[in-house]
Amino acid sequence: MSALLDGFFEECGELLEAVFEGLATLEADGGDSEAVNAVFRSVHSIKGGAGAFGLEALVAFSHVLENALDAFRSGAAQIGRKEVQLLYEAGDHLSDLVERAAQGEVRGGELPELHVALEGICEDAEEADAGLDFQPVMLDLLPIEIEMKAGFDIVFRPHAALFANGHEPALMLRELGRLGDAEVVADLSSVPQLDRASALEPVLSWRIGLQGDCRRADIEEVFEFAEGLCDLEIIARDGMAPVEPELPEGQDVEDKPEVAGKAPARETIRVDLARVERLINIVGELVISEAMLRQAMTEIPVAKYGPIEAAMGQFRQLSGQLQESVLAIRAQPVKGLFQRMSRIVREAAREAGKEARLVTHGSATEVDRTVVERLVDPLTHMIRNAVDHGLEDQEQRRANGKTAVGTVTLSAAHRSGRVVIELHDDGGGIDRNRVRQIAIDKQLIGAEEELSDAEIDNLLFRPGFSTRSEVSNLSGRGVGMDVVKSEIQALGGRVSIHSEFGLGTTVTISLPLTLAVMEGMVVETAGEILVVPTTALRETFKAANAPLHALGAGGHVLNRRDGLVPVFDLGSALGFRATPGEYGDHSLLLVETEAGRRVAFAVDRIRDQREVVIKGLQQNYQEIPGVAAATILGDGRIALIVDADQLAEPGVRAGTELYGGTGYVQ
Repeated sequence: MSALLDGFFEECGELLEAVFEGLATLEADGGDSEAVNAVFRSVHSIKGGAGAFGLEALVAFSHVLENALDAFRSGAAQIGRKEVQLLYEAGDHLSDLVERAAQGEVRGGELPELHVALEGICEDAEEADAGLDFQPVMLDLLPIEIEMKAGFDIVFRPHAALFANGHEPALMLRELGRLGDAEVVADLSSVPQLDRASALEPVLSWRIGLQGDCRRADIEEVFEFAEGLCDLEIIARDGMAPVEPELPEGQDVEDKPEVAGKAPARETIRVDLARVERLINIVGELVISEAMLRQAMTEIPVAKYGPIEAAMGQFRQLSGQLQESVLAIRAQPVKGLFQRMSRIVREAAREAGKEARLVTHGSATEVDRTVVERLVDPLTHMIRNAVDHGLEDQEQRRANGKTAVGTVTLSAAHRSGRVVIELHDDGGGIDRNRVRQIAIDKQLIGAEEELSDAEIDNLLFRPGFSTRSEVSNLSGRGVGMDVVKSEIQALGGRVSIHSEFGLGTTVTISLPLTLAVMEGMVVETAGEILVVPTTALRETFKAANAPLHALGAGGHVLNRRDGLVPVFDLGSALGFRATPGEYGDHSLLLVETEAGRRVAFAVDRIRDQREVVIKGLQQNYQEIPGVAAATILGDGRIALIVDADQLAEPGVRAGTELYGGTGYVQ
């Protein structure tokens, strides 16, 4: 029973996603009847499963919500903006009830006013039906030729499990009536004598004659949640099935275009996450073993293009395919995460006394499951800030020529082997003069310091910085964007902010697709082996052949076609040695950060380019400036993975002049 219950709650997560997806469609187009049907089916399925497990609070609220949705489906009640917001609140409450039930809470969190509002929809619909007063009018109509419609004969025999799961045959039969003219006849032939009857065994079945232009797939969709819980026969009437399209001349039957119908369902299985984690760890060790084997081959004479080298090439290819396949198991779309943020926008807007809506793009973008889970808190902080600080109130928005309802846009996309998430609000943007003055008042910067627009914007990430003078439920405590930055950096990601005064603000998060394996350039500097991620790498070359120019006391710049690029010694930046005077025999790595800043790192030599298994350092060590993680090389040595973006950020680590000669990190 415990395993079945866990499966039910997992299914509830998918059904709730469908609920909020349908509500988003209704918000954009209130007249979308299919969206109402989709939400209704999902709520009905949650109610049925909850009934099977005796979750009474969940069943009771699902029933009330189901009735309201049925009123919208039948046209007895109309959906407007107010009704959509009510359905959003109901969806949030339904999600809360599912979460409480999963935690073993039988009751709690009831919202009587929400029940009353939903029941009011049903009552209004009933009054509207009762108030209709039709007067029959006799019309003289010319005889017309009745066109016979396609039709089906359907036999529906429910099992006991259908009722145990909370499904209602009457609703399914009513839904069939929406597909065409349905003639429903109850089959009473199996009804036993009263003294032999069992309350637990269903005896009724139904025969339905359906005329209309519907397809078999439409009928199957009505009964899709009863699959395996009933006997269902769908028989197309002779000569009345939809006519198949004519085939072009020369085309075989096997090559004919597929007639519209229900797409075959994908077969899936549920796997314990711990098993997937063990498999990923094994694949990581396999990658390390493959690197060790290649390292050993360099130390023994092996014939070039011989059988050993060919076998190693095949081994590397297969291990790479295995790695990609295993990591794909952990990948999941950000759709569920984005839907959770929709609730945050509504709650934050209500708390701030504003009107706001969330627009999402790229919700099908897939990210490592661990990344998705750890993005919840940072995105929550960002959205609360966007609504509270970014969006203006309604009067100010109207005065600025904007709509009264503010828009928060959340998007995700894959770029250069990373996932980029952007949060944009169409508010007033950052008041940089005010931000600068607050930073001076809080002694975060000196009054004489000259800062660029980007540097002023980045002050928002300083610990303790807040533009609110009063503490509210949303902000004012000085905790927010600094937490976002630290949490994103802990994921190996980067966060940046861009704003145009009067037009809004965009916060960009760039994250690795996975936290397990990455492609890196293995380099040697100051006797240490380091790994530079190739996602930031743009070019490599020898310093002796590069147009280097001295700058200041020991500093250098690289003269590129599109400007000067500062040069840093990587060993000095990480504190392994003092800055060398010349870079004659060094190699240069030109990297570009997510913010678009370019720098060149000087290293003693480049050893190899390979995939490395990421080993986090935060659990056993404190955060190390300039170091993202570590890995194990083929010879068993531990190599640090360089945080190129952090090292390239100007003035991040204390104590040195920009482009100075004593290194970046003390």
